[in-house]
Amino acid sequence: MRALAALFAAATLLSGCQSVIDQTYQANVKPSANPQIVDEVQKNDPRAQMGAREHPRIVASYGGQYHDAKTERLVARIAGALTAVSENPNQSYRITILNSPAINAFALPGGYLYVTRGLLALANDASEVAAVLSHEMAHVTANHGIERQKREEAEVIASRVVAEVLSSDLAGKQALARGKLRLAAFSRQQELQADVIGVRMLGEAGYDPYAAARFLDSMSAYARYSSADPDTDQSLDFLSSHPNAPQRVELARQHARAFGQEGTVGDKGRDYYLTGIDGLLYGDSPEEGYVRNETFLHAGLGIRFDVPEGFRIDNKVEAVLATGPDETAIRFDGVQATDANQSLSNYLTSGWVAGLQPETVRETTINGLPAATAKASAERWDFDVTVIRLDKQLFRFLTAVPKGSTSLEATADTMRRTFRRMTPQEAAELRPLRVRVVTVQPGDNITTLAARMMGTDRKLDMFKMINALPTGASILPGQRVKIISD
Repeated sequence: MRALAALFAAATLLSGCQSVIDQTYQANVKPSANPQIVDEVQKNDPRAQMGAREHPRIVASYGGQYHDAKTERLVARIAGALTAVSENPNQSYRITILNSPAINAFALPGGYLYVTRGLLALANDASEVAAVLSHEMAHVTANHGIERQKREEAEVIASRVVAEVLSSDLAGKQALARGKLRLAAFSRQQELQADVIGVRMLGEAGYDPYAAARFLDSMSAYARYSSADPDTDQSLDFLSSHPNAPQRVELARQHARAFGQEGTVGDKGRDYYLTGIDGLLYGDSPEEGYVRNETFLHAGLGIRFDVPEGFRIDNKVEAVLATGPDETAIRFDGVQATDANQSLSNYLTSGWVAGLQPETVRETTINGLPAATAKASAERWDFDVTVIRLDKQLFRFLTAVPKGSTSLEATADTMRRTFRRMTPQEAAELRPLRVRVVTVQPGDNITTLAARMMGTDRKLDMFKMINALPTGASILPGQRVKIISD
């Protein structure tokens, strides 16, 4: 799947705390006594303005900022408690909630911290979010971002090579962007150092110091839920960018034991946290369209289509991706028609499809809309390319299968048959999903509450996952739990 993601130029543009250098762990690390923020460092090193320079790009690549006064106050409350106990309480931070369903958090020099609403939805109490933020704050406090800049020259050289090979291709442009933003990656030693500092901040701020280990476990549960093959799937932003080895979880627990035994120390802040995220947007935002099981719907564009049964849809900012069995993959996007009079056959042969086989171009109609199809071939892949015109918009499906696969036509045909305009009623009824916090009533159980979940056909698994309920767990009247509904 990773090869296809690169092929389709749809890989995530930014990875957060990524393990890239294997160094020896040092238990006696300490943060810098003189943390550097943008205003202080830029006088001597222009590269230290990186945080401010990269901020708009990061926000754009993650769907913009998520604005909700209640949620923003919640995150500010948690960050404020952590700042008060840091070695450098005068360090200022700019915390941005990203409007993305991805599970991620990361930091840049100058005190720029980022957390996605997807991560906030997964967390079950304030101490878990505090564990994430304290870890990222530790990167800033320990000057990891400044140290990381030393690798920039090598990144520039690599970018030049990419530019020479892929300069005219979308993949080349996105590879260059990934190269620039890869400065958000930290070494293994820096990750472990941030763990040490972060757990200490948790405990001294009065939060449950075991929350770091607990949330790492929740992330693993999310990976198992989200992927048919969690051991090889690297599409989950946080897990692919934050090393999650079992020994790291155990190290977090060891550091927490300095404050006392698990379950006896620190505040989890569960009640006020759940109140703060009640109503939080979950999953896709209206601007990017919605995924409902195996259907993609976009009320703004007025379109919908299905992918084959068993495919997983990943709704990215730049495109909709779907992956299925035997390395089959689909990319869907839309572009403005530059020439309203251009035939779709001419558009297909205008040079934007590498390896296009001109003799296969066919014009047709799909549910009353003008369309054209063609076949293409490149390296070890065979492609079906379908273009559909709707008003001034061109919608494009690119289906890829390994050479020799017999599933190309059937897979592409599913999208072609099901792509259509949404009815006004369908568009009006399409509402975003949100986190809803409910109180368990007498007679409720896990099964009855899970039945209220929306947006998934694996209701019970998802209910257990977002509430961190292990196998065999039970719930009691008066307990507050999360469900996902409109």
